[in-house]
Amino acid sequence: MQYLPAVELEWPKGLTVNASVIWLHGLGADGNDFAPIVPQLNLPAGVGVRFIFPHAPSIPVTINNGYVMPAWYDIKSLEGGRHVDTEQIEQSASWVHDLIEREIERGVPAERIVVAGFSQGGAITYQAALSYPKRLAGMMLLSTYFPTAQTVQVDPAQAELPALICHGSLDPVVVEDMGLEGKARLEALGFEPEYKVYPMEHAVCPQEIADIGTWLSVVLA
Repeated sequence: MQYLPAVELEWPKGLTVNASVIWLHGLGADGNDFAPIVPQLNLPAGVGVRFIFPHAPSIPVTINNGYVMPAWYDIKSLEGGRHVDTEQIEQSASWVHDLIEREIERGVPAERIVVAGFSQGGAITYQAALSYPKRLAGMMLLSTYFPTAQTVQVDPAQAELPALICHGSLDPVVVEDMGLEGKARLEALGFEPEYKVYPMEHAVCPQEIADIGTWLSVVLA
């Protein structure tokens, strides 16, 4: 099977891997974007984590005049929040499912796997994590929104799945209201996401990195 190309990092080095985090980048970036954060997470002793940072394929993006760039799906318009290609979202989510299955084949049980994503990657995380048919450890949603909230088929295996949502109060790209709407949509589906907001734009800040490390330490304990 062909898998998405990815940057892989096992942390801490030399420790047997017993958990995995599949972390998706945002529009126009690639898998190298979040790899430098890993040493800053201060994960607990004894937890060996394989971080997988996949690269999205390069496709034309309508809102950027059709410019070809790394993207998980096309954004056709910003009117009404976002008008996106949901079929491409579902396809990207299926590629994430393939990566999860590969981790299981490598010896990491599904309940020790976290799916995470920033911006566009977070939109895929919503779809991929909620529709996956084996219980996961959690999902992490950074500066993102939930474009498939009305179409996603939530698998019963993910009932009460831990979710961390982080957003910047000054975000001009994905405004905080979109993050809060994602939280409300999750709650309407019966989930109890943890929500954290930071005085930042469309980015990641040191306090957020610390909070991510704390949350991962809990769900992977």
